[in-house]
Amino acid sequence: MNSSVADKRKILLVEDEEEMLELFSLRLERNGYDIIKAKDGQEALEKACKENPDLILLDIMIPKINGLEVCHMLKVNDKYKHIPVIILSALMQERDKEKAREYGAVAYFVKPFNLSFLLRKIASLLG
Repeated sequence: MNSSVADKRKILLVEDEEEMLELFSLRLERNGYDIIKAKDGQEALEKACKENPDLILLDIMIPKINGLEVCHMLKVNDKYKHIPVIILSALMQERDKEKAREYGAVAYFVKPFNLSFLLRKIASLLG
C-alpha cells in the first residue's frame, strides 16, 4: 500500500484490557489504519473530540464512563454524530445490543469475535 500518512483513516480504539488493546491495535495498523488508543470513557471522549477519528471501536465495560454513555454523548453532538461507532463487548444479551443500536452504534461484536469479520465491517464503513 503506497499511501501517505495523511491518507490513513484514523480509528479510535477504546479498550481497558491492555492485551486486547495491543492485539487490536497491531492488527488494525497492519491493515493500514492509524490507531488512537483510549483506556476509559473519559479519555475516549477527550480523544474523540480532539482527534475527530473516522471510526470508533468501543468497549462497553470501561472505567469512568461506560461505552454506551460515550456512544450516546457523541451521537447527540452534531459535530461528532457522523462518526460510526462499533461496539466490541463481552456482553451478549439482546437487550445490550438493542441499547447500543438505540444509542447510535452501527454494529455490535461480541468478544471473542472473528477479527477478519471486524476488519471487513470497518472497510465497508470507511469505503
